[in-house]
Amino acid sequence: MSERFIRTRALLGDAAFQKLQNSRVAVFGLGGVGGYIAEALARSGVGALELVDPDTVDETNINRQLFALTSTVGEKKTQAALKRLKDINPDAEINVHELFYSPETADRFCLEGLDAVADAIDFFPSKLELISRSQKAGIKLVSCMGTGKKTDPSLLRVSDIYETSVCPLARKMRSELKKRGIENLTVVWSPEQPVKAREPAQAPCGQKFIPSGAIVPAVAGLYAADAIIKYLISD
Repeated sequence: MSERFIRTRALLGDAAFQKLQNSRVAVFGLGGVGGYIAEALARSGVGALELVDPDTVDETNINRQLFALTSTVGEKKTQAALKRLKDINPDAEINVHELFYSPETADRFCLEGLDAVADAIDFFPSKLELISRSQKAGIKLVSCMGTGKKTDPSLLRVSDIYETSVCPLARKMRSELKKRGIENLTVVWSPEQPVKAREPAQAPCGQKFIPSGAIVPAVAGLYAADAIIKYLISD
């Protein structure tokens, strides 16, 4: 028997670990937050992962994204993630979907058979569509709110969406969920006020971006993965 997960088995027990191995989780978005979610789930022994992201690794991703390396610049994020996660656990079933998930494309991804979903999508309409469909399907979802322009990982927390404050994305999400009659949603969020950028938020090529450091997105991803794991092993 492989000793790859012997420490996890010792920590959680055989029954809980078996639940992880029998679980299928989808991670939407493989950026600064989603990359850490996917890797934490793989290292915890989750048996099957569905990875959804349409983007290519860019050099500007390297400061915060787990799958962004000098060697992966120009690769599809899903392919970079697939290689790394299979190197962590060759026995895991990992399926990749180079899909921009949105209200228009949502029918191309079937949520049936999933045990949990991690939402690390940046685009608000896509987040809302994924949350709504997961709720209708009865699938546990953990959604990550904004981490850009934030510098204090100690302020991150996991709670219901209706317990959030300060975060502009969470405020907008609360409003839209109320309209749809969605009464609860687990989110990772921070009450930290966004920090003002010290330099213009524009790359030499002219592309504008949201400033972000490395630590807060990573910690948010680990918090989200922890919430999903706790759900998967709960009785």
